[in-house]
Amino acid sequence: MNRYYIEDDAGDAARLFAGLQNTARAGRTRMAQLLLSTGLYAGQEGVMELLSRRDDYTLGELAHALGVKPPTVTRTITRLQEQGFVERYASDNDGRQIHVRLTDDGRALLLRMNAAMAGAEEHAFGTLKKKERKQLAKILEKIDAALAADAPPPGRKKSGGAGKKRKKSRKNGKP
Repeated sequence: MNRYYIEDDAGDAARLFAGLQNTARAGRTRMAQLLLSTGLYAGQEGVMELLSRRDDYTLGELAHALGVKPPTVTRTITRLQEQGFVERYASDNDGRQIHVRLTDDGRALLLRMNAAMAGAEEHAFGTLKKKERKQLAKILEKIDAALAADAPPPGRKKSGGAGKKRKKSRKNGKP
């Protein structure tokens, strides 16, 4: 018998989804702990990463790139500025427009941040073989696409009503 045979689709789906949520939560917690050890708070790493690529983001551009509202970016930039990692400056073309760039301390922090993130990634995936990592990536892409889609998963009806009949289990003949 196939060791991946699923006897109870609904129960297995619930266990898988709970496992996915727990793993994501554990990953976020671990990453937050490692980031805190560098002087950053969770959420600040995205801003630092973007600013490492380009030093002339406006607050609105940062908000758009991160997929958050402008007040969220403003609070994050204020905190990073208080920590000495970024600085704000007025646009050369429009004095009303504020740009943000990394400071020298912010650039030095990036090295520690990237090392912490690499350590967390290795800790999480170090026991997986390359083939397993590729399989996991494909599976996560499918799950992400399904969660992002408006339509129900293939083979499922949108309404909560009667759907397809469940196949009988090979083991005990019950659906």
